[in-house]
Amino acid sequence: MARILITSAIPYINGIKHLGNLVGSQLPADLYARYMRARGHEVMFVCATDEHGTPAELAAAKAGKPVARYCAEMHDVQAEIARGFRLSFDHFGRSSSARNHALTQHFAGRLAENGYIAEVEERQVFSIDDNRFLPDRYIEGTCPNCGYDKARGDQCENCTKQLDPTDLINPRSAISGSTNLEVRTTKHLYLRQRALKDRIAAWIDSKTDWPVLTTSIAKKWLNDGEGLQDRGITRDLHWGVPVKKGDQPWPGMEGKVFYVWFDAPIEYIAATAEWADAHGLPEAAWRRWWRLDEGAQDVTYVQFMGKDNVPFHTLSFPATLMGSGEPWKLVDYIKSFNYLNYDGGQFSTSQGRGVFMDQALSILPADYWRWWLLSHAPETSDSEFTWENFQASVNKDLADVLGNLVSRVTKFARSKFGDTIPEGGTWGAREEALVADLTARLASYQTLMDQMEVRKSAAELRAIWVAGNEYLQAAAPWSVVKTDPAQAAAQIRLALNLIRIYALISQPFIPDAAATMLKALNTPATDWPTDLRAELQALPAGHPFEVPENLFRKITDEERADWQTRFAGLRK
Repeated sequence: MARILITSAIPYINGIKHLGNLVGSQLPADLYARYMRARGHEVMFVCATDEHGTPAELAAAKAGKPVARYCAEMHDVQAEIARGFRLSFDHFGRSSSARNHALTQHFAGRLAENGYIAEVEERQVFSIDDNRFLPDRYIEGTCPNCGYDKARGDQCENCTKQLDPTDLINPRSAISGSTNLEVRTTKHLYLRQRALKDRIAAWIDSKTDWPVLTTSIAKKWLNDGEGLQDRGITRDLHWGVPVKKGDQPWPGMEGKVFYVWFDAPIEYIAATAEWADAHGLPEAAWRRWWRLDEGAQDVTYVQFMGKDNVPFHTLSFPATLMGSGEPWKLVDYIKSFNYLNYDGGQFSTSQGRGVFMDQALSILPADYWRWWLLSHAPETSDSEFTWENFQASVNKDLADVLGNLVSRVTKFARSKFGDTIPEGGTWGAREEALVADLTARLASYQTLMDQMEVRKSAAELRAIWVAGNEYLQAAAPWSVVKTDPAQAAAQIRLALNLIRIYALISQPFIPDAAATMLKALNTPATDWPTDLRAELQALPAGHPFEVPENLFRKITDEERADWQTRFAGLRK
């Protein structure tokens, strides 16, 4: 039994995420976690809400709530939506937790002791009316590149040009709208990433099995232009982890907090500690996942994220762990994803364009979305959600191929043989050929799942479903029963056992449908099928079964047109 640590990029607290965010990290991470558990491995799958930084403060102000209360409420909302999508986190934590405060301050203190922190004077925009420094997202103005009048101080959302606050034309405070701004000097802490560049580069070079997307982004940030740069880890904000060296004050840093990019990935460790706390377990329970000197040398650590998060996880977070001088577990494999676009354009949180996670669950159950998103995951390039493609995939893959097989077999079995699996008959050449075909396909499916090839795994799973349909079409028990009832009984007995196998191997993708299939067969989830010949005879004659409700319904043209219109513009 292997030990697998899985983390997915932690979502910002400022609002409900869209389907592009879901498929870029949490959903494929859940697929892998479910699969690894089904194969008998010990899994620790953690995630959290990312609650610090400017976006959290601005969202709270817009909602008219204290930021701590806003974050607590939104954490509950995001946790509930995650449950709705059947994301099987062992713990869904909060970066504002006491655990993360302590760990972030601990790492900062260790980095300072080892000479990897520098104090740097900066010139930043100060709002006289607000009486505070304004980090980049607290400043709005006109973009000098395209003229968009709501550009932020870090980037113009309209033309995507990277900006500094001082680049903006007619800058104003995003808090109050005040234009009474001036540039003042302030002091901040920087992580001396350049001093760790050689160690980080050697570590990345050793990861020869990483996806090209992951490695290319990491090396671009390492080597392009002036190469890896030192990076500020503090901000003049009120909400965040107070700047301390461990549990000691940090002279000159009073009133400052750690920058969100620094504390957010540390929450992976903190979330595991929160899991131990929630279960009343000792410190050793979480440290065995993260400390090489306490058992983590046997752990395989896999991260899932969108490509925009790769620099932080290949450079900055490893720099934090390496620079601490302590034996922390570094990631073994980073599965990164491109972007999912939406119906001829882009998902947009600010414009409400696209399908958001709560909206998706309000119109169809989780399995419909899980199947489409995973079977179209943007692995090698950006992919696009269209309603026509979604409708076709649901109707063909889920309703016609899998759902129809389950419905046909169970209804026919009950109508001809009663409410228990029939006895009689023997296997012939057709059944032996099916066993050989499914054995080869299952081996291929397992290999692809082991390799985290999400789209190819979905395609192979679908091919396994198709193989069952092709067997039934060729065997035609509904015709055979008229002349050889015993042989038809053998075919239906095999088909009912095949449904059980489908449930076991499909549950990482469509857990609710898998549970429905197992319930209909009056059998619990068991070990992953290995010997298919034995598995196709696991449920014996006389075993009771039920006819389930249709696993999947088809999406009508009218529904598709309605949804396409409803989710084209601003969110209501």
